[in-house]
Amino acid sequence: MKIPLTPLRFLRYARDQFPNKVGVVCGDQRFTYAQFAQRSARLAAALIAAGAKPGDRIAFLSTNCHRLLEAYYGVLEAGCVLLPLNIRLAPQELAFVLNDAQARFLFAEISLLPLAESFRTAVPSIETTFLLDGQPQANWLAAQNYDDLLAASPPFECDFTQIDEDSIAELFYTSGSSDRPKGVMLTHRNIYLHALSVLAAGQTSPTTMGEMSCQTVLLQTIPLFHANGWGTAHTITVVGGTHVMIHHFNPIDVFRLIERERVSTCAMVPTMVTALVHSPERPKYDLSSLSTIIIGGAASSPTLVREAQDKLGCTCISGYGLTETCPTLAKSAMKLGLGWEGEQHYVGQAMTGFAIPGVELRVLGADGKEVPHNGIAMGEIVVRGDVVMSGYWRQPEATAAAMKDGWFHTGDVATVDAHNYLQIVDRKKEIIVSGGENISSLEVEKVLSAHPAVYELAVIPVPDAKWGEVPKAIVVLKPGAKAEEEELLEFCRARLSHYKCPRSVEFLESLPRTGTGKVLKRELRRRHWTAQKSTVEHAAEKV
Repeated sequence: MKIPLTPLRFLRYARDQFPNKVGVVCGDQRFTYAQFAQRSARLAAALIAAGAKPGDRIAFLSTNCHRLLEAYYGVLEAGCVLLPLNIRLAPQELAFVLNDAQARFLFAEISLLPLAESFRTAVPSIETTFLLDGQPQANWLAAQNYDDLLAASPPFECDFTQIDEDSIAELFYTSGSSDRPKGVMLTHRNIYLHALSVLAAGQTSPTTMGEMSCQTVLLQTIPLFHANGWGTAHTITVVGGTHVMIHHFNPIDVFRLIERERVSTCAMVPTMVTALVHSPERPKYDLSSLSTIIIGGAASSPTLVREAQDKLGCTCISGYGLTETCPTLAKSAMKLGLGWEGEQHYVGQAMTGFAIPGVELRVLGADGKEVPHNGIAMGEIVVRGDVVMSGYWRQPEATAAAMKDGWFHTGDVATVDAHNYLQIVDRKKEIIVSGGENISSLEVEKVLSAHPAVYELAVIPVPDAKWGEVPKAIVVLKPGAKAEEEELLEFCRARLSHYKCPRSVEFLESLPRTGTGKVLKRELRRRHWTAQKSTVEHAAEKV
């Protein structure tokens, strides 16, 4: 017997096995799995009644809320493709994404209506815009809001045995850091097997780090518009856990929800964990229910892992993945028999980690061969597995370039040790090449992050007349802390080879970030390289 692999089966399973269990908490609202499933089915019916056809892209401009979570299932139930939009993008960027995807319907949160208004005339493919919450006032909005639509629609469930598991279920756009954004096509099969792989990964270490069950209470701190929401919309649902929604990340709101809902698990980017660790409000809340934090989205450090475990009282491990892989590929839990002790625990749990079940990871050198497993030799991470996307939307050349020789090429540079643990050293395009030597900005950042006055930082290349480019540290200090440039440089020189150390330090009050919390290094680089270009052009004018 062969039944199509589709995430729709997850919510149906949870509805049948845990109908009366609270599955979703959003503000003061609580929904059982029976209600969650029925609302998703009503959304499917509403879309079909509005004229949605199989394969149509349905866009959502929303923070984390129960309605966006329902769309993960309701849109697919209608045979359509879910397109969650990054709410931090500029209007022209959102217009590009919607035009490229040729989305037919847009659902927008009332707080984001000014953003939707700013780009709506530039996206002719959008036939109707529905308000997710509040009452429609503008004449360009549909007369009924989301909840009105659901109330007027009888539940609809498709025959999932007729679904093509290789058809597109979700379309997520990459950030476009180096070129125009690309639509990542994730299939029903990708998403289904990703969830099962992540759940299986929870069983591959001697502890319960990352393990999920019906007792799991997850605070949805990662935006659901980012990289398949890290898969939590599916993994938590299929085990009958509880989704706790949070619209915006704020340390006090996070602490309050952990205490009130007895949250057990959170997934966060490093900047979120840093904010929690250093929040003066933390001691006021009972965080004893919190057992696991999974850090991903950017490289962590042993210092951050140690601080998180000491101050938040939970286990902290790292995860690695990409939008193109649903996203999880690896985790940093300790394998049975390794026996990490003392500081090695923090070092190990800050690593990129080893492949989850169903995923093959290799690190290839410039010659296309695997690098030695010595934790020193660097190469590009390539991946093969069920979680890898079907390709980039309407970009066959970009798809072919990324999927060379049957492997997806990630663009991440890493080392791999004797136990098959990977450690990312940088993005391929972000390795600093100074005087012919390769320097990992992440290695330098991990060293400087251990300085007691450093809150967060980024290391970037800046122009240098002699070496071509050299490292520069952009540092944000902890509130009330003081540190001079020379102090930080000496701190680094005492722990790294001198050629790897920054030549200068710049202090800022904050770092520019993407909508998902990653530091926008390209913005920091642009300032320095643009300034250098202007200086050169000015000198040329004088000549």
